[in-house]
Amino acid sequence: MCRSIKTLRPPVLPEEATEAEIRAAALQYVRKVSGFRAPAAHNREVFDRAVEVIAEATAELLAGLEVRGQTARRAS
Repeated sequence: MCRSIKTLRPPVLPEEATEAEIRAAALQYVRKVSGFRAPAAHNREVFDRAVEVIAEATAELLAGLEVRGQTARRAS
């Protein structure tokens, strides 16, 4: 589906994903699902809110994952 979204967890990404990487992945997802690279002015608010919600959910997911015996990382 979204081939340009990279895996953001170890061991694929050796260190924790940055906020910028998480937001970029969320933006790619919203672009793919909506079909818009950049929304029209009347869709901007809902588009931007979707990116924020997905970025928050992604950060929560990454913070809670336990990978191959590693302990879960705590959300900040």
